[in-house]
Amino acid sequence: MDRNYGAGVGAGTGGASAGGGGLEKIVTLDRLVELRERARREGRAVVQCHGCFDIVHPGHVRHLRQARQHGDVLVVSITGDTGYAKRDGTPLIPDHLRAENLAALDCVDLVYVDPSATALELLRTVRPDVYVKGQEYQTNHDPRFEAERAAVEAGGGRVVFSSGDVVFSSTALIRALERSADPYHARLSGLLGRSDMEWPALWGVMGRARGARVLVVGEVIVDEYVLCDQPEVASEGPVMTLRPLERRSYDGGAAIIARHLAAMGARPVLLTGLPESAAAEAMRRRLGAEGVEVRSVRTEVPIAEKQRYLVGAQKVMKVNNLRPIVLDAARADELRDAAAGLASECGGAIIADFGNGLLPGPSLEALCHAVRPRVPLMVGDVSGRRGSLLAMRGVDVLCPSESEAREAVRLHEESIPAVAWGLLRATGARAALITMGGEGLIAFEPIGGGAAEGPVAPGGDGHRTRLRAEHVPALCGYPVDPLGCGDALLAALTVGLVGGASLVQAAFLGSLAAACQAQRLGNTPVSWGDVRAAHGRLVGARLAVGQSDVSPGAWRVPAAALGAGAGVGVGVGVGVAS
Repeated sequence: MDRNYGAGVGAGTGGASAGGGGLEKIVTLDRLVELRERARREGRAVVQCHGCFDIVHPGHVRHLRQARQHGDVLVVSITGDTGYAKRDGTPLIPDHLRAENLAALDCVDLVYVDPSATALELLRTVRPDVYVKGQEYQTNHDPRFEAERAAVEAGGGRVVFSSGDVVFSSTALIRALERSADPYHARLSGLLGRSDMEWPALWGVMGRARGARVLVVGEVIVDEYVLCDQPEVASEGPVMTLRPLERRSYDGGAAIIARHLAAMGARPVLLTGLPESAAAEAMRRRLGAEGVEVRSVRTEVPIAEKQRYLVGAQKVMKVNNLRPIVLDAARADELRDAAAGLASECGGAIIADFGNGLLPGPSLEALCHAVRPRVPLMVGDVSGRRGSLLAMRGVDVLCPSESEAREAVRLHEESIPAVAWGLLRATGARAALITMGGEGLIAFEPIGGGAAEGPVAPGGDGHRTRLRAEHVPALCGYPVDPLGCGDALLAALTVGLVGGASLVQAAFLGSLAAACQAQRLGNTPVSWGDVRAAHGRLVGARLAVGQSDVSPGAWRVPAAALGAGAGVGVGVGVGVAS
């Protein structure tokens, strides 16, 4: 088809006029139907793709190029602004600009802005020969997609799933946004202007959680920092030589989670495995002095110790001194029964699997099953690939890193919403916070029918996803030490949820706590006073910036990380690492 197929026709609902730069491809519905009939008479096959296409990234381009290969005319329809619920963040780009972006692609022949919330009626009108969806739809049973499929097939067409790998990389988009006018700053201002993100509302959440009893189940760890002088190369070979100057020890693992909870006003009870040793008794006394009640089953191995060697603030080597914990059946049952008994006395529970053997897969699944009916809130987290994430069935919120989540559901190339949906579907969890290091986190929770119907594929409608996504970008651009940020986030998130916070409120509080932790060397408890100070600094920075430009790197929004069609919310936070 010649590239002037829609020449002389104005835009659809987006209102763009015809002209250069491919704008002649943007057509009204009447013109689209006319051109579709013309293609039919000429024996040309019409291919259609439909979606939001908020920010056109490489995944979209590959999807559209593959679609173009299935016919002679590629029609791309997008859901107009009127087709979305009036929810902040969706979509980021107005429909006429989204249409212009698509019209500029040489593989696209016609663009139509559909004012309807779904593509169903449009498909019945256009009757494409081929309707192309992303590969995620091949196993997706969303009833709305099934209705679209039926409409296409009733019109004599067929549905094809794009087969190529789609990589959702946000780096180029982030840099482009930083160089351009800053749409994210307006979103940030809007978020901080929300009444539920003001300090009185957050303080109310904290106040309701004060004194709440929270159960923490998981392994304890000792994190030792060995501060060294400048390294030298040994004379006998290319071996780095370090001279220790100072050693500092910090409680880690489930122990620091419990200490964070105590510092935030909760009454934590820690259930863990401890040997009969002087080191274990010393840890028990330390935790007790800070308001942490310690319960334990006996283990036969020393407390796991992780040594990190630092020169200045730079870590140059890590040594894990640990032997896996092995519980016999009787002690595994003792741990499970103790957790169930304590849970009935608590307002929330955190199950943290650090992969050291206290909670192997079958035992972890049995423990979650025993705790679930006895506690109103259960939050789960793992550390590293040895953690049994999929065994945490029935939890309310999961908090894995992106790599941990991808490894668990074996989805290494798909969009993050697809990973989140797979995780929620496999575990029955109600929500997931997926951390992305320096890009912050995304909080996912199902909409309507829940995770069973899943997110959309590349080019899919934002409103048609079954997941609501709230992005919490990195706040601390220059962290002193990322160790323990995930633990601080987990504790503050849980306290927030116990206090009745919404998921995004709790994620916001967790991100502030993680930001506090990132600015310290070593694992130390974060208090609500620290969180309040971080909130004040954030609001102060917002007021200082006002409407002026934001320097590159100050604020980042990896919109493409959400994948095609995900609802975009905005928050603030810090990259986290356990």
